Amino acid sequence: MTLLSIDELKTLTENSQTPCITIYVPMQKSGAEIRQNPIRFKNAIREAEERLDAMGVRHSEALNLLQPAMELDRHDFWEHQDQGLAIFISPEIFRYYCLPMDLPELVVVGNQFHLKPLLSLINSDRKFYLLALSQQNVRFFEGNHYEIEEIQVENMPPNLEAVLLIQDNSEKGVQHRIATTRGGTANPFQHPGEFHGQGSSDTHQADILQFCYAIDQALHEKLRDEQAPLIVAGVEYLHPLYREANSYPHLLKEGITGNQELTNLKELHHQAWSIVAPMVEEQQQQAIAFYQQLAGEDVTQASGDIKEIVPAAYYQKVDTLFVPLGQQIWGKFDPDTMTVDVHSEPEPDDEDMLDFAAVHTFLNGGQVYTVEPAQIPNDQPVAAIFRY
Repeated sequence: MTLLSIDELKTLTENSQTPCITIYVPMQKSGAEIRQNPIRFKNAIREAEERLDAMGVRHSEALNLLQPAMELDRHDFWEHQDQGLAIFISPEIFRYYCLPMDLPELVVVGNQFHLKPLLSLINSDRKFYLLALSQQNVRFFEGNHYEIEEIQVENMPPNLEAVLLIQDNSEKGVQHRIATTRGGTANPFQHPGEFHGQGSSDTHQADILQFCYAIDQALHEKLRDEQAPLIVAGVEYLHPLYREANSYPHLLKEGITGNQELTNLKELHHQAWSIVAPMVEEQQQQAIAFYQQLAGEDVTQASGDIKEIVPAAYYQKVDTLFVPLGQQIWGKFDPDTMTVDVHSEPEPDDEDMLDFAAVHTFLNGGQVYTVEPAQIPNDQPVAAIFRY
């Protein structure tokens, strides 16, 4: 499936017509419990219908809004489920996603879609790139904790032979080879050692290096404004050669070694995430420590008060936000008065203030950590570090 993108999130956020119906249903992929999937789904649709009625939406209009979702209830649809199902409905939008992650069982009807559970899928701190490299084949992937997807890259050479053919056709009798490093990561392999490839000759090693430069040139355009880590997977001798050609500053020193022609995608994903996961955890712990430091030194730079955090997120003031998974704080935000009213139980037209703060922080370029409630710094319901 296609990875949920920031552009998709923006489309859902910018929806201007109400009511907005958000449905999250956990799914089972196998076993006897898969029979519960359509039952949970129908219960969620029924709950959405009841909430629309409570808001004063005419019953016929409510049924019309929910009709596209109800039409999903087919045998072939239930045969292709993942771990979670997310549905978004408004007068102008109908989207559904089969997601590779556990989701809360939740129905929200209001003026905005409820998007917080999706943020861990598209958070930049969990995204990585993977370049699976061999002389016969080049594949490029984008992945995160939950899944990995092959991405087509414009002008990416498919293999070594294609690069040599282009080179021979463009410069008959002239071997023009790039011999200097173009930048990027620190390069301990300026003079690679013994080469173990076809022919094991200096000429063939130069061909491989030229191949790596062609790959890097294609990726340079693709990754120009990116910051996610890049992992190289390939047989051992390719790693120093690609590192010499690399110009992407976020290439990781640690890579995946082995013949990628023999490695399936699931195993590649597992190996790549095992490299990225410790980095994600370290980054999160550093952010928590920084929050705790600010909370003890400068209360104007850190807050655990949702009534202060929501307007700050709306006006692009939040740099880092910690929000709990599976919890909501219902209320309303008035941007004109900068006030937040919080309710112990959801009232008509209420929004989850945690969701509001998380989505606005994310779209305004801040970092959002969606974590278990016990991981929120200082045992608070929410925590934010401000930009100023």
